Amino acid sequence: MNASHTPRMDVMRSQLSRARGLGSAKTGVDHWWMERMSAVALVPLSGWFVLQVLRLAGSSQEDVVEWGGKPVNSSMLLALMVLTFYHMQLGLQVIIDDYVHGKAHLPVSLLMKGAAFLIGLFAVIAVLKLALAPSRKAIA
Repeated sequence: MNASHTPRMDVMRSQLSRARGLGSAKTGVDHWWMERMSAVALVPLSGWFVLQVLRLAGSSQEDVVEWGGKPVNSSMLLALMVLTFYHMQLGLQVIIDDYVHGKAHLPVSLLMKGAAFLIGLFAVIAVLKLALAPSRKAIA
């Protein structure tokens, strides 16, 4: 028998004992709260938007442009657009974290964030064009 050989002793450890003391990543709680807070903020904004769409149903384009040119309406629309796409990005990030693993996780996450940003930017630009459009009634 070799003198340098020491007997090996396997220690049986449970998954809980291996994880104990490692702590959390400290990012899940913030993400969860932001998702909940954006959802709470979207409830009254979405209700307002539905009421406005019902009220404007059948209106002419000029009436809608005049409505969108009012500061309160354009501000509410901007808040709705920003919060909608922020909330969408938060929800999709959770899905990607849960179901995309390995090397694909980072590119898929970056692609989703980039797409959410671009589509949200297009929505904000559309609202700004509506808000800053000259009213046809003022010209006539």
